This record gives sequence, structure tokens and C-alpha cells, in this order.
Amino acid sequence: MLTILFDGVAYGMLLFVLACGLAVTLGLMNFVNLAHGAFAMGGGYLTVVLMNRLGVPFLLCLPAAFLLTAAVGVVLERTLYVRLYGKTHLDQVLFTIGLVFMAIAAIDYFMGAQQQLITLPAFLRGQLEILGGSIGIYRLFIIAICGALVVVLQLGLSRTRFGSRLRAAVDQPDVARGLGIDVNRLFAATFALGSGLAGLGGALGVDVLGLDPTFPLKFMIYFLVVVTVGGTTSLIGPFVASLVLGLGDVAGKYFVPEFGAFMIYTMMVAILIVRPQGLFARGSR
Repeated sequence: MLTILFDGVAYGMLLFVLACGLAVTLGLMNFVNLAHGAFAMGGGYLTVVLMNRLGVPFLLCLPAAFLLTAAVGVVLERTLYVRLYGKTHLDQVLFTIGLVFMAIAAIDYFMGAQQQLITLPAFLRGQLEILGGSIGIYRLFIIAICGALVVVLQLGLSRTRFGSRLRAAVDQPDVARGLGIDVNRLFAATFALGSGLAGLGGALGVDVLGLDPTFPLKFMIYFLVVVTVGGTTSLIGPFVASLVLGLGDVAGKYFVPEFGAFMIYTMMVAILIVRPQGLFARGSR
């Protein structure tokens, strides 16, 4: 039981890191970026190339994946995404879905369709025996990294000047510009943050989730489920939703394997019946 608990928490934490960038762009910027999974895939493939071809240590690949995908995010935001901010959500969905298929085709052409593998460093491999349960060391590493990110992100977006300026820029961009806030630079920085977090999640998930060119399509629904169930008014909602769904998914596949693949969708439907606006979203009066 302890093994299932830790595996579920680790899986949920990983889902949060992968999905929180979408929560940021959708909840704070009101932009539907379904190409979010492509940035996660990019972070995963960067890790594979750096480790397997260039011999870069795994721990150095993590910040590299974050920074490089964030840089790509800035370039795309300034050249492509900025043109969609004033468009309808349908336009944004169609545009970003197109980017997903372009990314899949490019990765398939340059890297091939086979599953990519990495070898974790020795200190992250193996199991720990705790209270009669077997816990993977790498799962504990994921929990520690993702837990720290949750605290930093929540404090950064709710307690800092950057977070307050971002909310002002989204709610009233003209007023924010009148107060001297550089809205364009703020949006670029926010988009870079979301893209970098997706890349970091992709790097962390190579060994757990697997990696191939169809990654953005396979996990797009998971990102949307996390954001939908958790709500987009804060990062606490997606975080709690990720843990609940991660635990339910792992437990379902363990206890009822014939139904396990549908567990996460069953939980989503049940939660949304009770809380249509999401776990932590504010209901309308």
C-alpha cells in the first residue's frame, strides 16, 4: 500500500509540473495553448540528446531543458503566439493543434519513431524499504523537486510584484500599460515560464512516462483534465487535482487493472458533477 501511495504521489507531482504551465497560460493569460505538450516533448528529447549523445550528466540536463524550452517559448510567443492573444479560443485551439502536429512530424523525421531511453545516474536508481514498502529512489527525487516547485510558484505568483502585475495585465491591459507596466514583456516572461516548466516536466518524465513523437497527443488529455478539475484561479487547484488523479490512476491500475485505464476519466466526471467549476475555482453568483 505504501508503494502505491508513493508511486501515486510521484505520478501526480509529475502531472502537475507538466500541466502547471498550461494552468498559467490558460488561467492567468486566458490563452488556450494545446501545444503545451510539444514543449514537454521538447524537454524530454533535449535530455535524451544531451545525455546519450553529448554525455551531459542528468542533473545538468534538468536546468538545461527548462532554459532551452523557455527560450524557444519566448521566440514562438514573440513571433507567433502574440498574434493570437486577441483571437477567439477556437482560433487559439486550431492554431496550437497545428503546432502539435508540426512538432510531431519534425521529431519523427529527425529522431525516429522509436521509444527513447535514458540511463539514470546510479544514486537515483534502486529501491528503499520503508515500513515494509518498496519505494523507488527516483520517485522520491521527483516528489522533492516538484514539491519545491509548488511552493516557489505559488509564492511567486501570489506574493510578488510579478504576480500582481501579471494579473493586472490580464484583467485590464490598457490600464496596466497606463501605469507603466510593460505588458508585452510580462506576457513573454510568463509564457517562457510555462514553456520551461513543461520542458522540465518532460525531462523528469522520460524514465517514468516514456518518450516518443506521439507524446503531446497521448498526454494532452491529462493536462486538460488536471486544469479542468483543479480550476485555473490558482496553482493550488491543479496541484491538488494532480495528486488526486495521480493516486486514483495508480491505485486503479493496481487494484482493478481491467478498468484502471478509465479511472482518471471516471474521477474527472465524478468531481465535475459535484464541482463543475473545478475544485478550487470560485463559483459564480
